[in-house]
Amino acid sequence: MLEILSANTPLFLVCVTLLSLAVGSFLNVVIHRLPLMLQAAWREQCREVLELPSEKQPQDQRISLLRPRSRCPHCDAAIKAHQNIPLLSFALLRGRCAHCKKPISWRYPVVEALSAALAFVVAWRLGFGMATAGAILLTWGLIALSFIDFDHQILPDVITLPLLWLGLLLNLAEVFTDIRAAVIGAIAGYAFLWLVYHGFRLLTGKEGMGYGDFKLFALFGAWLGWQSLPLIILLSAFTGALIGILLITLRGHDRNIPIPFGPYLSIAGWIVLLWGEEITRAYLQFARL
Repeated sequence: MLEILSANTPLFLVCVTLLSLAVGSFLNVVIHRLPLMLQAAWREQCREVLELPSEKQPQDQRISLLRPRSRCPHCDAAIKAHQNIPLLSFALLRGRCAHCKKPISWRYPVVEALSAALAFVVAWRLGFGMATAGAILLTWGLIALSFIDFDHQILPDVITLPLLWLGLLLNLAEVFTDIRAAVIGAIAGYAFLWLVYHGFRLLTGKEGMGYGDFKLFALFGAWLGWQSLPLIILLSAFTGALIGILLITLRGHDRNIPIPFGPYLSIAGWIVLLWGEEITRAYLQFARL
């Protein structure tokens, strides 16, 4: 099968797209449930520290990524398998629950379509191989991290840290860069934002970002090497500033409400993953003019 996929690019792209649609459906579950699972775990840890009675629920009532089955948030009706086909079910149901007919959030098909589209671009750009497999896994993880950070202003370690270690593991075989550059990149990525965070806090008395952002930047250093970090931070700052200004001017977003940095860092890192060399080369040619 792998030989067939490596020799047939259109078939490879179709398989990647279909697989990513299915994964996108699962990412919706991760985006919704993982923060709830983390909050439940944090509450239980706080109760242990305060020596309060446990609030642990019975096994059959606990939320996990696999249980319980997906349900309508309005009427609590279980969503059947044929009603959970990525994109297709949303279109056939016209964006409404089959039971109560109330609207289904557009977030679900957007995440599914985004997962498929970005994975398709990765496969088309990098071709069949280990680099594509790793980059698609990273892409799925970045989608989950971005939406969770946008909703809750957290970047869960349970996603970020395994991806960081995966980047180092891949670069033992020099898939994206050499292991020396990857290790230095992980250290430099974390240390740079750590210094920015504490410098900003000392100057303003406010916290400009969270520790999850440090780990996410370290993740990109581990995948792409220290050489990629300046371009990633410049692109993320530009993207964040642009979108932040648009939110304030067009939607009346309160400038005192924190804007998560993780999505912009993810966008920049993903762009550099695929087109970093071309962007750097174009900039150097422009600088010589």
